Amino acid sequence: MIRYILPLLVLGIASSCASVKPKGHFQEQTVPAAPDYSQERFWAALPWRSDAADLTPDGLTDEQSAAAVDIFFLHPTTYTGKRGDTGWNGPVDDPALNLRTDESPIQFQASLFNGVGRVFAPYYRQAHLNAYFTHDTGSALQAFEVAYADIKAAFLYYIEHYNQGRPFIIASHSQGTTHGQRLVRELIDGQPLQYQLIAAYLVGIPVYTNHFMSLRPCESPEDVGCLMSWRTWQRNHGPDGSPGVLVTNPLLWTTQPTYADASLNLGGVITPFSKIRPRVVDAQIHESVLWTKRPHFPGSIFYTRKNFHPGDFNLFYVNVRENARLRARVFLENHRAEKP
Repeated sequence: MIRYILPLLVLGIASSCASVKPKGHFQEQTVPAAPDYSQERFWAALPWRSDAADLTPDGLTDEQSAAAVDIFFLHPTTYTGKRGDTGWNGPVDDPALNLRTDESPIQFQASLFNGVGRVFAPYYRQAHLNAYFTHDTGSALQAFEVAYADIKAAFLYYIEHYNQGRPFIIASHSQGTTHGQRLVRELIDGQPLQYQLIAAYLVGIPVYTNHFMSLRPCESPEDVGCLMSWRTWQRNHGPDGSPGVLVTNPLLWTTQPTYADASLNLGGVITPFSKIRPRVVDAQIHESVLWTKRPHFPGSIFYTRKNFHPGDFNLFYVNVRENARLRARVFLENHRAEKP
């Protein structure tokens, strides 16, 4: 469990981002009530309901109604120390917190998959951002356990009530990946559900290949039943290499350190959401991170950090969308070919 307490350089975000930290040690009696995933209000995205995951930048369309596959998306931390975020876990019935989730990761990240499959994204009692930085690791671990319990419950509810045997993609970012890789490891890897897994995009947190029993890294754009991960830094920056960390180049879809020119970038979506920005960054794997050039967008002159963690998906928005579409098509074709 201690692997969930990640050092500062892993995330590359200053602990000062959490302006309000949890008060005192974790106490079970102060944990918000668990969500009931049979109630639609505890889902940030459902394919038959209008929500932020249905939005598209100019030129793209929402194709969920005709999709043959599903997306199970786990959002990053939005419980960051703003507006009274004082507990170790964020309440799922807080309208302000849910709005933050909707307007940021659901719109800017989950939406990239609406051209591929039906998007399911649960709200969950996410651990406070400070759980990644605190010296109170006991409280942090308990907060992560609460968050993971929700994600596991949401996934099992999705499988039992919504999936109906359809192929699915797991997609996650940051804290979503902290829990997403555990979910894949415990409920999919080497289990019957592995045969329904198209691929897992586990982005923004170190993912170690030796943590999985039978699932392997994706090594080509058409590979299926496999894992992908990356963390994006400006070239010549980033944490020291860590052996065994999975890094995928989202312009080439390989784990090799081959340089990918920005001409291969079909478009990032940064700000405003409506605008696709082709050639926004290049990409090259360097040790345990992905290096890119500095992106340019309105206001980027004020972005001085070398860690592009918030843009792990967004800098490669169209490439990820098209790749997920390709993998889904290959999976479905293989499935049809295997039928007697």
